[in-house]
This record gives sequence, C-alpha cells and structure tokens, in this order.
Amino acid sequence: MTKRNKSIYWVTTIFLSIGMTAGGVQQMLQIGGYNEIVSSLDYPLYLLSILGVWKLLGVIAILIPGFPLLKEWAYAGFFFAMSGAFVSHLVVGQAFIEAVPSLILLSITVVSWYFRPAHRKLSIAQQ
Repeated sequence: MTKRNKSIYWVTTIFLSIGMTAGGVQQMLQIGGYNEIVSSLDYPLYLLSILGVWKLLGVIAILIPGFPLLKEWAYAGFFFAMSGAFVSHLVVGQAFIEAVPSLILLSITVVSWYFRPAHRKLSIAQQ
C-alpha cells in the first residue's frame, strides 16, 4: 500500500468515524435536531435509537484491528444508512441541500472502504 493510499484511507476513516460517532450519539439520545429530521421524513422516532447504536458499533468495528468480515458488515451498514437517508430526503421533496450531509458521509464511506489496507479486507480464503 502506498503512502498516498494509506493517508487517504486514514483521513477518510477518521472523518467517517467522527461523523458517525457524532450522529450516532445524537441519534441514540434523540438530540441535536434529529427528531425534527426524522419526523419530516415520516419515520418513527424509535428508529433514531436503533440507528444510533448501530452507528456506534459500526465505528468500533471499522477501527479495531482484525475482524475483516465484521468490517465489511459495518461498511455495508454505513452505506445502506447513508444512501437510505439521501434518497429519503429527495423522495419526500426536500431541497437537495438537506440531503448533502448524507451524501458526503456516503461518499466518505465508499472512499474509506475502497482504500482500506489489505489486512483489513476480507480475502477469498477467509470466506
């Protein structure tokens, strides 16, 4: 892995971890305006607590060494959560700017996943 790729991985992974931790804590505790966001999307408020806990567990999974299968699941969860949030904002007719934060985290998720080092990837032999 080149130094450039390693830097891209760690910068995006740290940004992703901070974003998901901040959002996860706020969602789990239902603070920071998330109640209004989720209500405007016509989702039940209890969904926030579920998503918040999953995001925090996902951050732990992508940061700890080892467990490549768990990392794949965490990245997939982040991808589904952020793509779902992005589409949800657009489907209910909100302005594109409302969907931008989820689009940014979705993009960062993909970049972090793509540039992860070989020892953090699931190899065919492990499957």
